[in-house]
Parts: sequence; structure tokens; C-alpha cells
Amino acid sequence: MVQALLERVPKLRLAVSATTRPRRPAEEDGVHYWFLSDAEFDRRLAAGEFLEYHEFPWGQRSGTLRSELDRIGRDGGVPLLELELNGSLAVREAVPNAVTLFVDAPLPELERRLRARATESAGEIEERIALAREQRALAGRFDHVVANEDRERAADECVAIVERELAAAASMACR
Repeated sequence: MVQALLERVPKLRLAVSATTRPRRPAEEDGVHYWFLSDAEFDRRLAAGEFLEYHEFPWGQRSGTLRSELDRIGRDGGVPLLELELNGSLAVREAVPNAVTLFVDAPLPELERRLRARATESAGEIEERIALAREQRALAGRFDHVVANEDRERAADECVAIVERELAAAASMACR
């Protein structure tokens, strides 16, 4: 969904998340993630540099650095954040006019995608599925919910929502 939005809504810019997980082959620092040591993550967290962050049950932490929103704003773009559920709700509280979108993949499809990607252990996949099950219960707290049974249809729906929200924001700014 993120890739579809970035390709089809030119004003959007991805806020690159910071993470403590190890870099995977072909990932670039500052492009796919900001790869931080645990100590650096702690330092930045203590300094208030994170807009939000999440600690996963399997130990890694990820979050959005405030500097990413500043960078995107300076460039005239609109930030797109790819977040876990609690991070999304935290941003919704902290950022006026933030729009939240919950993309809900059927659990069997999510499991199939995780196994096909082959980047997590079987235990991590089970933890991710359990987490997804818990998160689905909170989908109603988001501004929009999109069912992701078919990627292309879901991408079209996400793009339409974002374009509507951007048009509404531009209309409000002109008043």
C-alpha cells in the first residue's frame, strides 16, 4: 500500500522509520530504515527525538523521528508514516489533522505473505499473527479501514482516500 501511495500521490513522502533490528541484505540506511543501535535509540528517545515508537514482543524497536517530518515539510511534501497500531494512535493524538488508515489483511493471507517473504522465524511469524489479531479489534479507532484481500483494489481505495483527504485539507487552507 505504501508503494502504491508513493507512486500515485506525488505529494506524499515516506517518513523513514528508525529501527534497532539488523539490516537485511539490500537495505540501505536512510532509505529503507534508519538503523540504530539500542544505545542510540535510547539516547534519541531520552532526547525527545521520536514522535512515536513501538517495542515489538520479539525485542526490536521502531519509531518515527521528528526530524523526518521536518525534512518532508521543508521539501514541500506531505509525510506518509507506516506505523504499528499504537504508533498510529499516538500520532493521531500528537499531530493535528493527522489522518489514520488501518489496512486489514485477512490473517491467512498475512501469514502466507510473511512465510513467502522468509525474513522472520516461525516463532516471529506466530507472534506477528497474534499481534495482528489483537490489532484488528482496534481498527474502529482509525479514520478509515481498508480491507486488503486484493492488493490492487485495496491500493485503489487507499489512493482515493488520501486524495480526498488532501483535497479537503487544501480546501480548508484556502478559507
